[in-house]
Amino acid sequence: MAFYLPTSQGEWLAWSVAVITLLFGLLLMFAPGISLKILRLSAPDLRPHALSSVRATMAGPYIGLGVACLLFAQPFLWMALGCVWGFVLFGRLISMMSDKTNSFYNWIAALIELMLAAGPLLFAFGFVA
Repeated sequence: MAFYLPTSQGEWLAWSVAVITLLFGLLLMFAPGISLKILRLSAPDLRPHALSSVRATMAGPYIGLGVACLLFAQPFLWMALGCVWGFVLFGRLISMMSDKTNSFYNWIAALIELMLAAGPLLFAFGFVA
């Protein structure tokens, strides 16, 4: 098995999102405290058990999907990657409407998540070659 490098602009777009996803997962895995502060989830009395949950349930899926996309580079994996970021965006939008968290931070995060969802989906569905 050889390391795959993209050959077209669309592949580079999807591949870049996979790298970003992997790096986000690695940040969550190896710096959960910093990650929680960036995501505005830190609590003053954060217990070590909470950090293990961050590493397991938040970091694991991002690392696993990012690695799978980079190693196998299959259309269904690009669709899965786009769907993951699409549902991250969907959750943020639901929260912005339901929880009244309409802030500048959330709009910037939503824009970033939209771009991360669009890249692999546009490539997987053939809109970008």
